[in-house]
Amino acid sequence: MSAIVCSHVDKAYGATTVIRDLNLSIEEHEFVVFLGPSGCGKSTLLRMLAGLEDISGGEVSIGGKVVNDLDPGDRGIAMVFQNYALYPHMTIFDNIAFGLRRQKVPAPEIDKRVRAVAATLGLDPYLGRKPAELSGGQQQRVAIARAMIKTPKVFLFDEPLSNLDAKLRNHMRVEIARLHQSLKTTTVYVTHDQLEAMTLADRIVLLKDGVIEQIGSPAEIYGRPANIFVAGFIGTPNMNFIEVTVARSGNGWTLTGAGTALSIDGAGFHLQPGGRAVLGIRPPDLKTARDGDAGILQGTADLIEFHGNDALVTFGSGGKEISALVPARECPVLHAPVRYMFEEANIHLFDATSGASLRQQ
Repeated sequence: MSAIVCSHVDKAYGATTVIRDLNLSIEEHEFVVFLGPSGCGKSTLLRMLAGLEDISGGEVSIGGKVVNDLDPGDRGIAMVFQNYALYPHMTIFDNIAFGLRRQKVPAPEIDKRVRAVAATLGLDPYLGRKPAELSGGQQQRVAIARAMIKTPKVFLFDEPLSNLDAKLRNHMRVEIARLHQSLKTTTVYVTHDQLEAMTLADRIVLLKDGVIEQIGSPAEIYGRPANIFVAGFIGTPNMNFIEVTVARSGNGWTLTGAGTALSIDGAGFHLQPGGRAVLGIRPPDLKTARDGDAGILQGTADLIEFHGNDALVTFGSGGKEISALVPARECPVLHAPVRYMFEEANIHLFDATSGASLRQQ
C-alpha cells in the first residue's frame, strides 16, 4: 500500500502560515505533480511528506499509516532533489550502492541490484566513473538510480530537472515518464514548469499561497480552469482576459468589451443581466476572421513572435493587449491591421469580483 492522504495539514513558521488546512488524497501508483509559482508551498508540502519538515497541524498517512512522527528513513519514501548530491570521491557504482551498504545488504545482492537499476536507466557504461566525468543529465539519472534501488513505496521529486538545459530537460522528462510506467510506484513531483506538469502528471495539484486552487488531470485544468488564477497560470502563451459587461439579448446574452460585442447562447454559464465578468480566450483559439464572422477582435499588429510553425501576434483592441497564435503562413506584416474571430465553445467566463469560473458544472 502506497496511497498518501493529507488531512487538514498546516505548516507555520512562527506567525507565518505557509500551508493552510490542506486536504489531499493520492492514490496508489498515481503520478501527482505539485505545481505553482515560487513561494506557493509546493516544496514545503513535499518535504513534510518526506519527513524533512515538521507538520504544524493535521495528519499525513502513507499506506494507511500515520507518519507525522516517523523519521524519513522509516516512511518508505525515496527523494530526488534539484541538487544531485552525489559523493564526488565515489564511483557511480558506489554512489548507487551507498544506501544498501548502510543497511548491511550482502555484497552479491548489492551488485545484482545496482546492475539491474543501472541497466534500467542506461548507466551500465558509467559505473566505474566519478560524478565529475558525467553530464548533468547522467548525474541526475544516478540520483534517480540511488533512490530507485531502495525499492520505495513512494518517489518524491523536488524540481529534479531545473538545473538542466532545455534539451536535457526534455530528454529526462521522457525518461521519468517511462520509468513511472515501468515501475508503477506512487510518485509526487514538484515543479514550477507547467510543461513538465502537463506532460508527466496523472493529476496536477495547483497551489497558490499555501492553498490548493484546483486538482485535476492536465486536460481538466487546461480545459475547465476553476478560476482566473488557474486559467492564467496554465497554458502557453497565456490566456487573454477581457473585462466585459453582461446583458440579456433575446434568448441569449451579449458580452461587450475591448471593442467587441459577442452574442452567445450562454447556456453553459451562470450569468446575471447587467453584471461584470471576465472573458478568457486562449491565443490558439483566435482564428483569422473572414467576412461575416461573429466574435471579432481587431486592431493593429504591434508585435510578432515567430515560433516555427506558428506565430504569436500581439495587437491592441479597445485599449486591451491581445495575443493570437496563428499558423505562420497566416502571419501578418508588422503594423498591419488584423481581425480575429472566436467561438463560444472556446471561451471561458469568470466572475469579475471573485475570479471564480462561471461555467456550469
